[in-house]
Amino acid sequence: MDTSRDRADALSADEHRARWFTARRTAERLLSGPRPQTVRERLAALAALGTPDPAAATSPIAPAGPGDDLDLDLLLDGRPDQYGDGPVRVLERRVAALLGTADAAYFPTGTMAQQAALQHWADLDGGRTVAMHPLAHPERHERRAYSRLSGLRAVWPTTAPRLPTAEEVRSLDEEFGTLMLELPLREAGFVLPTWEELTATVAAARERGARLHLDGARLWESAPHFGRPPADIAALFDSVYVSCYKSLGAVSGALVAGDEGFVRGVRAWRHRYGGQLFQQWPAVLSALAGLDRELPRLDDYVTHARTVAEALAELPGARINPAPPHTHQFQLWLPHPAEALDRAGLRLAEEEGIALFGTWTDPGLPPGWSMTEVTVAGPALDWTPKEVTEAGTALLALL
Repeated sequence: MDTSRDRADALSADEHRARWFTARRTAERLLSGPRPQTVRERLAALAALGTPDPAAATSPIAPAGPGDDLDLDLLLDGRPDQYGDGPVRVLERRVAALLGTADAAYFPTGTMAQQAALQHWADLDGGRTVAMHPLAHPERHERRAYSRLSGLRAVWPTTAPRLPTAEEVRSLDEEFGTLMLELPLREAGFVLPTWEELTATVAAARERGARLHLDGARLWESAPHFGRPPADIAALFDSVYVSCYKSLGAVSGALVAGDEGFVRGVRAWRHRYGGQLFQQWPAVLSALAGLDRELPRLDDYVTHARTVAEALAELPGARINPAPPHTHQFQLWLPHPAEALDRAGLRLAEEEGIALFGTWTDPGLPPGWSMTEVTVAGPALDWTPKEVTEAGTALLALL
């Protein structure tokens, strides 16, 4: 008899992805991440942007400021952007206000935004060496564009799975023009330093005459850990990159912010890299909506992530990294093969309507362990600790 287990075993990667998308979208309960949407549903969400969301409220990490009284209806009834004006400028000004910077520049991708920022500082100061962590995004997920496209060179202050310390920055035996810090350091488990550790590291880089660039793709959700608004964190750096889609739920896009000279320079590099698109209003409008609807909720996501993590830690053999989580994302490790956990997760979602996690990976070390990244967003807020542990137990029973 052809069972769902047999069919899951035989799935290709594309088939598994399609079935997992459908299972997560239609599941009665969803623990990790936002609920997936079809193209039609995303278009409908864009069309409904002018409708007030009563669930969106003010938050300590999204203070009232310039642009907070934005009328999306005015943008929806106006003309689309052309080469970075209109809605694009509205988004740029609003993000600059939230970060406390003079201006910001919108980019179609974060990879391009980071590249432009690092290139600008190298051109301005003549220092073509960047200090960054070996787990940083440009090293792991950008095919080292900084080296291949711009001829920049990276040095590593530390290889430990955390941000570099002030002493490591001071004692680095090579010169560098820019220190890039990724907050949080995703590959290490979305880990953050303390505020005192962060400011000490920044001061150490300043002592060496370096520029400071923040990879703040997940800056918004880092603010609760520091107990400070994003503008206070951004003020430590010469330039700041933020993502529009990672926690805000936009279609795509990123921004880099800084003083007027910096933004003028990265806009020139945006054009050179092919990022001066004719129109970008769908992504831009979805980012503005994310600032209104998701940004105020991130405090709740971060708080509930600690509850979810504690409940998952009750599973046999489970390890949480970091414990407690520093943001609304963390790693869950289990002593089982990744493929088996993926198959069990798909079965649980399709047969019971309970979708727990995304894809599992087998990092190789420690041997026999698999890891998944857990993202606590809106769908997870109504889960109790008991429900989380029971659902995790049901998953393990399918192995």
